[in-house]
Amino acid sequence: MLDILVYEEKQLERGETGPCMEYLLQHKILETLCTLAKAGYPPGMKQQVLILITKLLGQIQQPLLPHINVHRPVQKLIRLCGEDLGSKTEKEEVQFLTTVCAKLSQDPYLINFFIEKKDSADYRRLSSCPSEKNRVQRDQAFGTESPRSSWSQGSQLDPSPTPCASSTRLNPEGEGGQRDRTLLSALLTLTASEKPQFALKACEGLLLLARLPEEVAARYMVESTAVCRTLSDRLSDLCKLIPDSIDPGQVELLGRVNWRSHCAASRVEDADSFPGKGAAMSFFSWLDYCDQLVKEAHEVTAAAVAQEIRRRFFVKVLEPRLLQVSEARILSSTELLMGVVTHVTSPCLLDELVLFLLGEEREGEVPGQPACHPLRYQLIDRCNHLSDEISMATLRFFEQLLQKPQEHIIYNLVLRNLRGRCYIGNSTGQEDRAAENEHLDETDELEEDPFFTDIYTGSRFPASDWLVPPVATQEATKADGKPEVNRIVNSFLCLVPDAVKTSDLVAGCGYDTYLVDAHRMFQGCCVNAREWKWPLVPKHLESCEPGGIFYEGDFLKVLFDRMAQILQQPYDLNLQITSVVSKIALFPHPHLHEYLLDPYINLAPGCRSLFSVIVRVIGDLMQRIQRVAQFPSKLLLVRRQLMGLEPEAELDHAMLLKAVIVLEEFCKELAAIAFVKYPSEPD
Repeated sequence: MLDILVYEEKQLERGETGPCMEYLLQHKILETLCTLAKAGYPPGMKQQVLILITKLLGQIQQPLLPHINVHRPVQKLIRLCGEDLGSKTEKEEVQFLTTVCAKLSQDPYLINFFIEKKDSADYRRLSSCPSEKNRVQRDQAFGTESPRSSWSQGSQLDPSPTPCASSTRLNPEGEGGQRDRTLLSALLTLTASEKPQFALKACEGLLLLARLPEEVAARYMVESTAVCRTLSDRLSDLCKLIPDSIDPGQVELLGRVNWRSHCAASRVEDADSFPGKGAAMSFFSWLDYCDQLVKEAHEVTAAAVAQEIRRRFFVKVLEPRLLQVSEARILSSTELLMGVVTHVTSPCLLDELVLFLLGEEREGEVPGQPACHPLRYQLIDRCNHLSDEISMATLRFFEQLLQKPQEHIIYNLVLRNLRGRCYIGNSTGQEDRAAENEHLDETDELEEDPFFTDIYTGSRFPASDWLVPPVATQEATKADGKPEVNRIVNSFLCLVPDAVKTSDLVAGCGYDTYLVDAHRMFQGCCVNAREWKWPLVPKHLESCEPGGIFYEGDFLKVLFDRMAQILQQPYDLNLQITSVVSKIALFPHPHLHEYLLDPYINLAPGCRSLFSVIVRVIGDLMQRIQRVAQFPSKLLLVRRQLMGLEPEAELDHAMLLKAVIVLEEFCKELAAIAFVKYPSEPD
């Protein structure tokens, strides 16, 4: 019969219907076949009917689904799919469903034939929804505000559940305990198939439906089906299967798991490497699929799925794991969180993840005030944990988070505390002090400067050899008020005394090696920040809050405290701290330029900046190296060992020697960042 219909269509002109097709449609032959398939008589009839209709829809070029005698039996056949995972007809069911989805993606209006009109009033309400171009109106109609609109208006997210969470029709068993037999429910069931190739095809079919531009279909998917709940609950179930004892290092090595590649691979091989690998791979694969669906879906569907994942997975499952106190579990949960951050790329889901991790607060932080968002406080506090391993894992997480194209991340962690520029002191007092310093000799000058009071004056490396003389702010700036780039770059390059520098003695370790990377990373930050509408120049001091007390915020405080201890910390931890600080310094905000990269700003009393923290570390360093015999030769040997030019060997004061090298490289990196950032500002 199929061969006859295909041959007939080839003989006719496009758009014409032949007598055989007319006979098929008028005599309801497909209805009869579907009835036989449901009855399973003769045995194997269901499989044959699935194959027939799949080929009929795929090979016949003229549109068939609009005919009532085609889409009605197709609906009946859909209800027979997904009844039993692992059945003999699973392959044919998946092929049939994905073929229907492909036809719907070609003609999206056909989805109306597959929307179950269980409640006519509900359907009229869905159908009457206008196309909402305005995002705020759409969010209000949906019952909540999107994260972006709430941040821009300074409002709170509505904690009440959306229709997606409260509707009784979300029950996959349907009303009265009857299982829901829709196209969506059949695909959702088959995505859990034990055969990866079938699960992959079902996931692709679900993606096709989520992409449909029809808003009625999107609202039906969100409000009248179990799609949102099923996606998030499966994510939660897969996460619970990951053992707490899983090796954090192995989780990190997994990297990004692509859902298509994982579904296509054999799942038996996943469990061979280390205990828990199969569970972790399955979880990240499903998370990657959810992220892909949110990224490609209609905006109504994307927002609903993302919010449901936040409520049912982030809050109920992930947060309790992150708040555990056992060191082993903290490490495993932090690596799991890093994996989540790595896999989330869709804007909607990223918004929900950021709100979950950091909260919605955008006002400046107050020291000593109870934490408004306990999870944020815990994560920041763990950057200064007694366990260096936990500190490193948490710092890696923040470094990964800061690379996400989301403005609220850097604003919530850092910028909210810099917006008032309360770190700037009185400029008049600064000018008076500069004038007084002109009449002082070097010793008096250092004693008066609070940053240099702890320098060892009896050093065999005198301060005059390495300290940059204090210069008044107006001398370090151009006539238009902008800092001189060369003066700032040289200030960072001269921070480390020549007596403890080794980069000049080894080829390929110069300052210029950082310029290319700094330029590339800064351009990437500028691309991400293009839509954030940040100012190009610092806020006028006249418009700042008068008499405000500056607090750098919990995050910068922890980083500065760790930077101050750089001489007493392991090499890997120091590398991680400086890496996070450099990521923050790369953001193209004028207040970050000023606070982190301008050594000549006049700090308010009691304030510290990145430059002042490094200066104090240098002062401490100059005292410590007096107790290290043959310091220059040992330092050079350590650098060559770190570069792989010398074999590893244990040395006395190895931690201190490595810290000196990290400090020198960090100052060169900051100089490179300052060089690429300041010229980018408009004249």
